[in-house]
Amino acid sequence: MKAFRSMPAPDKTPSRIAGMFDAIAPRYDLLNRVLSAGLDQTWRQRAVRELGLGARPRVVDLCTGTADLAIAAVRVHPDASVVALDFSGAMLRVARAKVSAGDHGARIRLVRADATRIPLAESVYDAATIGFGIRNVAEPNLALAELQRVLKPGGRLAILEFGQPRIPGIRTLYSWYFRYLLPAIGKLVSHHESAYSYLPASVGTFPPPAEFARTIEIHGFVNVRAVPLTFGIVYLYIGSKGFQKVPEGSRGF
Repeated sequence: MKAFRSMPAPDKTPSRIAGMFDAIAPRYDLLNRVLSAGLDQTWRQRAVRELGLGARPRVVDLCTGTADLAIAAVRVHPDASVVALDFSGAMLRVARAKVSAGDHGARIRLVRADATRIPLAESVYDAATIGFGIRNVAEPNLALAELQRVLKPGGRLAILEFGQPRIPGIRTLYSWYFRYLLPAIGKLVSHHESAYSYLPASVGTFPPPAEFARTIEIHGFVNVRAVPLTFGIVYLYIGSKGFQKVPEGSRGF
């Protein structure tokens, strides 16, 4: 079976992606739990714990969606304050309801914003997170540069993104599930024609772990690691903002 990367690159026009997430927002959390067998919450908790944050951390959660990763951050660190950003209004409405229901309103501030133009001050935040969102950004280099800008020197970065299992048999089975069964279930539950066909296409054209880790380094992060989770179905990218200025014109993928 061919690898995911043989698939054609999907259209990531911001208006199209925002509209797609607006359409699936009401059923997004349900599908996350079903399609990951509940493991998505475990992956988010792992990401937050790997940050190794101190007291009263200030965190930016980019591409927050329905705020699951932001909520995980304040559960692990009850003294944290999180600015959670997304460009989908419908996803943020779901996030707002969840934040309110969990009594996290004092700790999580929701902001509608583009990942490539973060409306936050420079060198202020202790950590930044992205949960399964960087592959949806039309210009991920700009998003990484923006995260580097808002973090303090030494600030921590954690990015969760889908990968491909490393064990051959599991890789073949998962490839079949991801390309055929997952889109069918996603379409049935979300009632959206293309959202869950977009998912394997976007994962299939995302850089492999070593390449993406190098891209993160190019944008001014050091000690970057790509940690496989659940046989490599998901990768956790961990790093820290360096203390040296990033040269002008540095680019990744």
